[in-house]
Amino acid sequence: MKVRRYRWALLSWKLEAFSAFWRDRQGTGAIEFAIIAPLLIMAYIGSFEISVGFNVARKVSRASSTVADLLTQMPRVDKATLEGMKTVATNVMLPFKMTEYTLKMTGIKMTAPGLGVVTWSYDQNGTAPYKAGSVVTLPSDIPAIDTFIVRSEMVVPHDLLLFAPGLAKNTLKTIDIPRTYYSRQRVGTGNRMRRLPGLPVNPCHHLA
Repeated sequence: MKVRRYRWALLSWKLEAFSAFWRDRQGTGAIEFAIIAPLLIMAYIGSFEISVGFNVARKVSRASSTVADLLTQMPRVDKATLEGMKTVATNVMLPFKMTEYTLKMTGIKMTAPGLGVVTWSYDQNGTAPYKAGSVVTLPSDIPAIDTFIVRSEMVVPHDLLLFAPGLAKNTLKTIDIPRTYYSRQRVGTGNRMRRLPGLPVNPCHHLA
């Protein structure tokens, strides 16, 4: 009988202790903060990184369009001019620094709607990424024939911080931001490309 009373008393004490613990609201704020804080930090860092990424993308768009726009205002281009376009793109990208990037500048003579022939090309390494005389496909919204187009292709890698502990293996991910712009020749009917070492130029495409 005494054992049964003892067990009942012990059970009642445990139930009361559990009930008191359940009713106690002290420390709930700290528990809730511990649960929500990581999510808030992830959201804050994520939104910041996304905003920076959009700014970089806008800078890349501006740099690519600026290069194409400047080249179409020149009646002739040479190696010094094309080398200077790298400095132009770098300055437009400020305050973001470009350690590795690709910049391809191409002079294209339109031969049919959406088709053109490469007259010259130059990249950030000082080489010709496209062979002179090769046929290239252009967007269908460039239907003009017998016009000269300058194409600027720029790709800038951007490091994106992914703060997701336990959800992602790599917290730093590199993405490429590409932008391509086409601009019609403004001065004259086409760029004259002075012959450069290693850059063949078809004489029939030396337009005034």
